Amino acid sequence: MCAHNAVRSPMAEAMAKHFFGRSIYVQSAGARRGEVDPFAIAVLDEIGIDAHKHKPKSIEELEEWEGLNFDLIISLSPEAHHKALELTRTLAADVEYWPTADPTATQGSREQMLDAYREVRDGLMRRIKARLKP
Repeated sequence: MCAHNAVRSPMAEAMAKHFFGRSIYVQSAGARRGEVDPFAIAVLDEIGIDAHKHKPKSIEELEEWEGLNFDLIISLSPEAHHKALELTRTLAADVEYWPTADPTATQGSREQMLDAYREVRDGLMRRIKARLKP
């Protein structure tokens, strides 16, 4: 879960599904719903992970569509972490906070911006592989 389900959490979802899709159930959501970020899609494409079909959704939309049957919620932004902790009032799930920089705050050339997204992607990939390995 992140702030808008547009950059960090969709990247994490796509990578988790790519590496562990048959062994765990993974969905992402945002504290609020945002818009698909083309840089996030591009840096996943670079490593052979397809996230082109991702549709941003809020945690409320996810709850309406699928229910919230999760054992673990990983939050990537302060806003999402607060929302995840609120959910534990009625949901028996562990919550982990992985503070993750928002690459959309980066300014500069296209390449500098892509580098910020790559840094987020690579950091999330390391954490996902370490945390979710069977």
